[in-house]
Amino acid sequence: MTGPGTETGPGPETRPGTATVDTLLQGYQVESTVGDIAFCGVNLIQAPDGAGGVRRIVVDTGHFGRGVVLRRALAERGLTASDIDVLVLTHTHWDHVQGLEFFDRAAVMVHPRELDYITNPHAEDFATPAWTKAVLDLYDVRHAVEGTELAAGVHVVEVPGHSPGTVAVAVDTADGVAVVTGDAIQNALVARYRRNALVFWDEEQANASVRRLVDMSDVVYPGHDQPFRVEDGNEISYLTKFSFGLRRVTPGMPGLTFDLEPGLRPRLFPAPPGWMDSPPGVSA
Repeated sequence: MTGPGTETGPGPETRPGTATVDTLLQGYQVESTVGDIAFCGVNLIQAPDGAGGVRRIVVDTGHFGRGVVLRRALAERGLTASDIDVLVLTHTHWDHVQGLEFFDRAAVMVHPRELDYITNPHAEDFATPAWTKAVLDLYDVRHAVEGTELAAGVHVVEVPGHSPGTVAVAVDTADGVAVVTGDAIQNALVARYRRNALVFWDEEQANASVRRLVDMSDVVYPGHDQPFRVEDGNEISYLTKFSFGLRRVTPGMPGLTFDLEPGLRPRLFPAPPGWMDSPPGVSA
């Protein structure tokens, strides 16, 4: 990939010869009975750029409601959005792309199947608004396909199923292979049971992608959960503690309810057969 030149600006240094993954915004499974919270993980990858500097890659942006905390997280690392060289969108669902406008300099990378799909998303795909293509058309979008090298030790992995062009990013770190998965793996239960929790394209592809990512990874940075390892015996070991605060509510407030809803309950909204073969506005 040819992209804008990297700089040795502010921010944490990467150890020579290694890439690192740092979570800027934690992803959460937390849901609401009155609307989607949809907080996805936003992760910063830093790797040597081959010229003595650092290439900075952000994977996914979160939605617009997290913009203030995203900028704050960058500032805590001595960075601004202008210090980011590459922005990878694992897919184009609203909760992963709305923060795109904060990144004024980064090369934006999306899988070509995803770009084709947003011209004509199917009717049951409530995660791809009609404005998605109009927003992405404002940017210099480049293709992220299997094997695309983003930096030394950092490459794209095709993991379709959740959406037609979902991708992940694999990173060779000092602790092994880390995969930043977007919603190819939403949470730890998905990894444990090898089943995608929410499918808008193809369930068989989605589950095969889960298996591929689990098999290749030492650490998983999922779309809506804390980073974790899948240990022997299929046990999950989280790398960070859960932390989530609510303001202006108290546990005893009338009408406030809590429901853990344990277990994995996949929701399936697959595309009709042959959908990508249909011209925009015409049902398959």
